[in-house]
Amino acid sequence: MIKGTIEIVVSSFKMAIQELWKNKLRTFLSLFGITIGIFCIIGVLATVNSLEQNIQNEIKSLGNNTIYIDKWEYSGGGSDYPWWKFVNRPSPRYQEVQEIRERTPMARYVAFHNSINDPVEFAGRQLSGVTTHSVNEDFQYIQPTEIAFGRAISDREYEDGAHVGIIGSEIAEQLFGQAELGLDKVIEVRGKQLLVIGIIKKQGKGFLSGGGWEFDKSVFIPYRFGKMLMNELKADPLIMVQGKEGVASSKLKEELTGSMRAVRKLTPTQEDNFALNDINDFSKVVSDLFVNVNIGGWAIAMLSLIVGMFGVANIMFVSVRERTSQIGLKKAIGAKSSIILTEFLLESSFLCIIGGLIGLSLVFLLTQILTSALNFPVFISTSNMLLAIGICIVVGIIAGFIPARQAARMDPVVAIRSK
Repeated sequence: MIKGTIEIVVSSFKMAIQELWKNKLRTFLSLFGITIGIFCIIGVLATVNSLEQNIQNEIKSLGNNTIYIDKWEYSGGGSDYPWWKFVNRPSPRYQEVQEIRERTPMARYVAFHNSINDPVEFAGRQLSGVTTHSVNEDFQYIQPTEIAFGRAISDREYEDGAHVGIIGSEIAEQLFGQAELGLDKVIEVRGKQLLVIGIIKKQGKGFLSGGGWEFDKSVFIPYRFGKMLMNELKADPLIMVQGKEGVASSKLKEELTGSMRAVRKLTPTQEDNFALNDINDFSKVVSDLFVNVNIGGWAIAMLSLIVGMFGVANIMFVSVRERTSQIGLKKAIGAKSSIILTEFLLESSFLCIIGGLIGLSLVFLLTQILTSALNFPVFISTSNMLLAIGICIVVGIIAGFIPARQAARMDPVVAIRSK
């Protein structure tokens, strides 16, 4: 049984190759729709999945299971965004950090963050496009950074407000030539000197413009030192709260709402004067957005697949007509109708798989081009490749079913005499 099935598969494959080789132009035109359909589907899926994964990774880099307390709601936008309502809200303050810790049992870490965009100087050289982040000790746990050279800021240095900092690799390379040469150098920010004790491992350019933390172009210093450089209320203050392990962000958000209302001493009738921005919400919005993009890609690709399906059906009808006498001879010597049907369905599927492989090859070239152009990897996942083969097999079976059934139902005597 198994040996017979293998023989049928091998025979069908040989016939499919012969048909391709014998009628090159007709085959090319017929399979073009399959090729374009697979190229559209897998091309869209590969590009969209890669974009989504990169964006999701950047969103996750903002802090896993983390709530950002700010005066602004990050998910807002458009003409309906009530900026006039949020602009008058009080900004988060460092003094609120300890109260939030005490009132929020579900919180594991509570970090305070300020930032300014000012040049840094070294030996008379000035480097612009740098963000200096003033943070407390909990920030390093919510936003862990891998140190390439040197060490991280210690808890004692955070407490003392030591004039030390860690800098991004791009800053170190531009100021000192090589990143490791930046260790133990003294740089200036707004006229204040700080000792470089660590160089952050190179992160690379992110996809989101201005998104993430852009560690390569950042300086991180203790909050108590940062108070000397920046006005807390004017330096984009925010509080980051990460939940304990196993605590859902939705539960943490509920508890934080009560904590913040108590911290701000709001009465039951007063509206919240703060925003709780859940990183997981951003991730869901991105996922929903890319679902719609994928649907659009499938709609476009299905048109090409339908055209390709008719092309393959045309090849199979011609193949059945050209091999009518062979079919009659096979049936005359005992071949069952199911065997004839299977042979033509396999042949049709092989034709579609060949068209699909051409489409996959074109997608591979597309991923290489996009990877170079976008500065992040665009790839074809294993699941997408299996999906492409699956689609080809299904399309092949549908396209070849009617011609195959026609061949299987032939009268052997009539079929032999048709020559």
